[in-house]
Amino acid sequence: MTLSLRTAATLCIALSVCALLAVPGNFPGLSGDARLTLAVFALATCAWIGTSIDDTYIALGAGLALTATGVISSDTLFGTLGDATVWLLICAFVLAAAVARTGLAGRAAAFLVSGARGVRQLTHLTTAALVVTAFAVPATSGRAALALPVFLALAKVLADRRRLVVMLALLFPTVILLSAVATLIGAGAHLITVSVLWEATGERIGFTQWLLLGLPLAVVSSHLAAEAVLLTTTRRADRAGPVRITTADLQEHSERPVTGPWEPAETRCALLLATVVALWCSEPLHQVPPAVVALIGAVVAASPALGTVRLKDALGTVPWSLLLFMAATMAMGVALAESGAAKWLVGGVPLELPPWLFLAVVIAVSTAAHLILQSRSARSSVLVPLVVAAAVGAGVNPVAAALASTAAAGFCHTLPASAKPVTLFAEIPGTPTYTPRDLLRLSAVLAPLTAAAVLLCALTLWPLLGVPVR
Repeated sequence: MTLSLRTAATLCIALSVCALLAVPGNFPGLSGDARLTLAVFALATCAWIGTSIDDTYIALGAGLALTATGVISSDTLFGTLGDATVWLLICAFVLAAAVARTGLAGRAAAFLVSGARGVRQLTHLTTAALVVTAFAVPATSGRAALALPVFLALAKVLADRRRLVVMLALLFPTVILLSAVATLIGAGAHLITVSVLWEATGERIGFTQWLLLGLPLAVVSSHLAAEAVLLTTTRRADRAGPVRITTADLQEHSERPVTGPWEPAETRCALLLATVVALWCSEPLHQVPPAVVALIGAVVAASPALGTVRLKDALGTVPWSLLLFMAATMAMGVALAESGAAKWLVGGVPLELPPWLFLAVVIAVSTAAHLILQSRSARSSVLVPLVVAAAVGAGVNPVAAALASTAAAGFCHTLPASAKPVTLFAEIPGTPTYTPRDLLRLSAVLAPLTAAAVLLCALTLWPLLGVPVR
């Protein structure tokens, strides 16, 4: 079987890096552990970029290689699976399964969308509803799966207005991806960032702090993106016509009730979800860790008396592959930091830059990184350790730099394969959806817009909320 040009090129680059690192005379001052770490890091990154091998398999292989060579201990490798952030994500998926089982998402969508009287109003009400889902469903792929039935119902109601259906098809994944930064559980990349910061600087960002920093950015960037989607996929005539969507229209295309009296299971689930989110947001008052709150919520959600889903069924929705990937990349981040490899990598980079320019470069690189590394978690596992090390050398607050990099990496709209939500909504049989040209047109507008929003937050808003630039 012949290798593709991309695979062959990345393989040559990885082997060349390993060959250079294997020569003792090269790179004086680089320790043996750092050389091994960089070799494994280069091989893993090139495999993520240039091969079709499963990302989790590559990450596990890299973690195993670092453990077998003694760069990190087995306790470090296996201990990442017991990290509190991993447990937080597991329990959040159990809660999300309970929400999906009751049909609360359909009721919420009907409540918001049925009030729209114009195209722009429909667009922004849909955007607001999608932003709210970041608190109920972890990870962007889970939110996309939950939102798909809602989109299909809207598409059937608006079947005679094709351009509006295409606009909504592009709006859903766009907002899902950009609003993920609102919460710590919004994407696996966030948990990797928190872990890297803890290992490298000793600072841990909690659920409440991330909410304060990320929610304003999520709201602003999502509604800016909604305008960009609206203007790039519709014409003035499409936006001028009235929109009339009733709950009866949505109910016609929904399997579960979207109006009428609530069922007891829906009431219990709504109260449980509201309680869990309230406890997450009030962590500084009661000092109960978010993972413990999530575990309590998951136990109640799956309990025989009060729950709405069986524990076995809920655990079946947990993306175990993602959790293993996160654990392995956390171990890689520890190796990069402790071996001195990350510090050496950025040692030759000119860091005598003003803080605003340093952050601008970090944001620009992170925004463009999806063109090379399609996995959002892989991008954070590669970029964040280097960004943190570079920030320390440049005199910039590593927390601000890491958050800016992670937020900017949320832009991944250029190609249908750039993110799972984009892929999901690009391939809907029997429903009009967007083309690669639509994505490119949107990306040309949205990339600089979202990058500017992240930079503005990092320079003006975050310092007011306790994360200074320096």
